[in-house]
Amino acid sequence: MVRAAVVPAVGAPLEITEIDLPDPGPGQVRVRLAAAGVCHSDLSLSNGTMRVPVPAVLGHEGAGTVVAVGEGVTHVAPGAEVVLNWAPSCGSCHACSLDEVWLCANALNGVADVYARRASDGADLHPGLNVAAFAEETVVASACVLPAPAGVPLTDAALLGCAVLTGYGAVHHSAQVRPGETVAVYGVGGVGLAALQAARIAGASKIVAVDVSPAKEELARAAGATDYVVASEETAREIRGLTGKQGVDVAIECVGRAATIRTAWDSTRRGGRTTVVGIGGKDQQVTFNALEIFHWGRTLSGCVYGNCDPAKDLPVLADHVREGRLDLGLLVTERIGLEGIPAAFENMLAGKGGRALVVF
Repeated sequence: MVRAAVVPAVGAPLEITEIDLPDPGPGQVRVRLAAAGVCHSDLSLSNGTMRVPVPAVLGHEGAGTVVAVGEGVTHVAPGAEVVLNWAPSCGSCHACSLDEVWLCANALNGVADVYARRASDGADLHPGLNVAAFAEETVVASACVLPAPAGVPLTDAALLGCAVLTGYGAVHHSAQVRPGETVAVYGVGGVGLAALQAARIAGASKIVAVDVSPAKEELARAAGATDYVVASEETAREIRGLTGKQGVDVAIECVGRAATIRTAWDSTRRGGRTTVVGIGGKDQQVTFNALEIFHWGRTLSGCVYGNCDPAKDLPVLADHVREGRLDLGLLVTERIGLEGIPAAFENMLAGKGGRALVVF
């Protein structure tokens, strides 16, 4: 038995309880977690903004050590250090055939599986977003583990599984920021901090961080922001004022709220790119009129998992970490145990801090 954070029903408080994990079956791997990041998507799963079968063990950003493998698993062995990949691509659907593996139609098929049982009553448990990282150990499909990069501590490597891939990919793959361009990043949480660092790595000439909290300015500047704007109704005007009245070349929205998406669009120059990373609810309606779409000539695009292929992008990120260009520790503003996850959710709702990291 291992301890885990279980969401018993949509909107219900998390329960820290013991669960029974089976031995890994064919094509499966058992992993002892070193750390797991608390992502806003976990909050969205908990409150029903994103729907998965429940009861479930949440957590999708983690790293750990393989303790056992099932029949047919050959790419990892017990003792191997791995990063969890919550959205493994199938390699055969239409998106995968186009090399758009981040849009794989079958990536989340595993969330409907029963992967463990609650020790107290034997209730079936589902694996949140495939990997159930809010637990001391987990059992996952072999496609959900990737070799952890050498020279990167496992507690840091956990962040590579979602926040860093997403923020880095939004800048480099989706928005394709070029040297000398100006960038605004909305939301200075874990993903936003990764995006700020990615914009710096890309050679952006001006990087504006936007957040509701004045307290995050120092953290944002440490990540690469050259300017900081406290969010208000004047945000788009302020950003245009910082960019010769033009607006930024690229705006990266990491919040997932209609008002923030609209502001990000308004702060982008004519012909610029607005990339939406944040996951909002279907009740969040963003409106544009037909004339402004024509006149501004801007591109508005969604971004799933940073438009990344984790197998290809993890080695690139590891090089940035080892060379000192990417500081994973900068994302972490709090280290907690499983019991601290509900408070981390509350901090997210209040707009506090960067990434909370569950350290086992």
